[in-house]
Amino acid sequence: MEPMTSFEVVKHAIEFGCPDRLPVRFETLGISDVHTVKWNQTGTGDHQYQETLDEWGCRWVRTEAQNMGQVKGHPLEDWEALDSFHWPDPNDPAFYEGMEARFEGSQGKYVTSGIFMFLFERMHALHGFENTLIDLLLERGRMERLVDRIIEFDLGIIENLRQRFPGQIHGFQVTDDWGSETCTLIDPKLWCDFFQPRYCRLFEAIHAASWHVWLHSCGQIQAIVEPLIEAGADVLNLQQPRVFDIPAFGKQFAGRVCFASLCDIQRTLPLATPEEIRAEADLLIRHWATPEGGFILSDYGDGEAIGVSVDRKRVMLDAFLQADRWKKVWD
Repeated sequence: MEPMTSFEVVKHAIEFGCPDRLPVRFETLGISDVHTVKWNQTGTGDHQYQETLDEWGCRWVRTEAQNMGQVKGHPLEDWEALDSFHWPDPNDPAFYEGMEARFEGSQGKYVTSGIFMFLFERMHALHGFENTLIDLLLERGRMERLVDRIIEFDLGIIENLRQRFPGQIHGFQVTDDWGSETCTLIDPKLWCDFFQPRYCRLFEAIHAASWHVWLHSCGQIQAIVEPLIEAGADVLNLQQPRVFDIPAFGKQFAGRVCFASLCDIQRTLPLATPEEIRAEADLLIRHWATPEGGFILSDYGDGEAIGVSVDRKRVMLDAFLQADRWKKVWD
């Protein structure tokens, strides 16, 4: 039997169709079954500058530290600016110029695109983090107006990519960090009331384009994993597995959603011994995956910023390849 292509391995892992090996996304070491094609989203801006503006007018500020910086200027911090705010247009052709060339090298691979700062992150980038948490309780009407305009933009991007690149994209990655080190950032009941229906609408649009939904979310988000699965999330990118009880978390969710994860980027990768890294890799494969799939090794790209050397990443890659339960079966 011919080995599966990169596309097939990732697809089978997500859909629990028995991949013939562990899918790997490890661009740092030049190994990846996934090819990402970005539209022209400003993102965090050009890091050679201390301050930049993104397409929403959010002001990003950076220090000498090697990281993406932080939004310090919130254009909708004051609600009076809402009526005159200039919303970005998802139909602007400039967002998509040059994208076709970025598919080069994707043959045989699983192709993704996506939106950085999808919903909640864009809300607090525009309105301010504390303001957003407070006004979810005190200014429900205005917050609904804000979030629904963001959703209009997201849906416009999804539709443009669907029409411009039919059949060329397989997964859609979005980011919304929802957890602190100990719990979700808002009450789970409020999350289900306010956000779950909106995620359902967005995830339905992604699925209508025949793409898998990939959600990155940092922190302890266990309380909202169930409603995220109900909303249609196919892949959860969790980079801090040690904020969970790994076996218990796996018992609850393994086989119901695919995990794109790795050894913990705060507790394990920067600090643990090689033996501890290997043990955690084995633990994750045993408890978060199933015999049918459900796990993708997905590296955290910004290793230097968290004190993780390339050598430590090689240890982790080797550990996961040793723990690969699917290759052993097919071999």
